[in-house]
Amino acid sequence: MVSTQGGPRHFGVEEEYLLLDAKTGLPRDAAQQMIAALPDLRAEVEYFESQLETATPICTYANEAEDTLLAFRAGAAHAATNLGVVLASTGLPPVGGDKHGTVTKKPRYKAIEKDLGTLVSRYYSTGTHVHVEVPSRDVGVDVMARMARWSPLLVALTANSPIHLGEPTGFASWRYLTMMQWPTAGYPPYFETGADYDVMIEQFMRSGIVLDTGVVNWSIRLSENFPTVELRTADAQLDPRDTVAFAVIVRALVDRCVAEAESGSPRHDPDLNLVKGAHWLAARNGLSSRLVHPLSGDAVRAADAIAALIEHVQDQLAAAGDLDRVERFIERRCAQGEPARLQLQRFAEGGVAGLLELYQTADL
Repeated sequence: MVSTQGGPRHFGVEEEYLLLDAKTGLPRDAAQQMIAALPDLRAEVEYFESQLETATPICTYANEAEDTLLAFRAGAAHAATNLGVVLASTGLPPVGGDKHGTVTKKPRYKAIEKDLGTLVSRYYSTGTHVHVEVPSRDVGVDVMARMARWSPLLVALTANSPIHLGEPTGFASWRYLTMMQWPTAGYPPYFETGADYDVMIEQFMRSGIVLDTGVVNWSIRLSENFPTVELRTADAQLDPRDTVAFAVIVRALVDRCVAEAESGSPRHDPDLNLVKGAHWLAARNGLSSRLVHPLSGDAVRAADAIAALIEHVQDQLAAAGDLDRVERFIERRCAQGEPARLQLQRFAEGGVAGLLELYQTADL
């Protein structure tokens, strides 16, 4: 498991947050005030003025990412309290999602608003994106194909948007369902080369289907700015330590896929219709019921499917020094469920006020 610079494969994490009014729980346009209050931290406004984003530097070790995210959340949570808002790490706002968001005044965002209209006027989607280094775009598309059967389990592990418009949706990740409305959504097709991938993206733009490469909303894609693959399915996570544990699982999976690609190991690509259905099931069930086994395709207990994932990347996790961290994370996830379950419990006990308290204390 060696990066082009030596040591474990490089990775990075982008985290998005919602800014919710501390009394009502409604999205509040406080991103610019938050950024002004955090001059020493990397904070950026997202599509709406009620969303904030940060990113780790390029990381080699899990502790680097964890220290960065913990420091950001501590500073941002303090600034939010002073402004009367809550820094909420949830995939969707529990209330207020029917209100038109205030689009950030950037030319690109205004162009997206013009192109997509109502599709994005209430698009409060807030996620966790993981970038992992790959040696080339050719290897990158091979990695994307090899990850297809495992990707639904990554949705189940991170499902964290069960409540929308003030009521439970019946899905652990309702955000995942909202993402399926985009013109490019779901798991991407299989490509033979990076050039094939680029040709399709160029065709999307030439035909007017998408404005630019950044609007390609596949579950996983090649980055145009970094030598990475970028996984985009995960909801925002309540606890930044969970974010990092998840990120290193993704890194280990990419590393296993790179090794298979470079050794010429044959691929056995699952039918993308099955992959689509497996993602839907994962978004609905989280870890509370049955998932599609990544190898057999059978419906199995969620714990058994997750065990297959960890067994598949155990050597890569151990080589990077991440195995103990991930085993603790998986043990807790299998015992307590995905973060959506905790949100549902708090909502049942205390309504929106209970959720706001959860968001404020989850990462302490």
